[in-house]
Amino acid sequence: MVHYNRGPNSTILEWIEMPITIYGIKNCDTMKKARAWLDSHGVAYSFHDYKTEGIAKDRLKQWSDELGWETLLNRAGTTFRKLPDVDREDLNERKAIALMLAQPSMITRPVLDLGGKLLVGFKPEIYAREVAPSGKSR
Repeated sequence: MVHYNRGPNSTILEWIEMPITIYGIKNCDTMKKARAWLDSHGVAYSFHDYKTEGIAKDRLKQWSDELGWETLLNRAGTTFRKLPDVDREDLNERKAIALMLAQPSMITRPVLDLGGKLLVGFKPEIYAREVAPSGKSR
């Protein structure tokens, strides 16, 4: 069992093993590579598809607080590039989160939640270092 220190007021449920969740879009090539890596390394995970399930504003805000909205917003993607100039200008956290909520394909993929640590994007060497085959973070 892996323990995650959630703070002095944590409940017992917050101390149990937390599963890995990969967030993204099913048909994204980077997502396919990341999921194939997880599968080939025997990592148990659940998949959250933004296209079908959306993403909660609170979760996106939490990620933004932890990683920075600049890391989460995929400015290189087609969806962002097709936005009107007014939507792409004067970006700040509030505006970026609103854009990502409206069009989740603007969120950099994948976001891998290790139950206490987030990884954004897919780099096999980082996954190899951070993810254990049993599905626990190292």
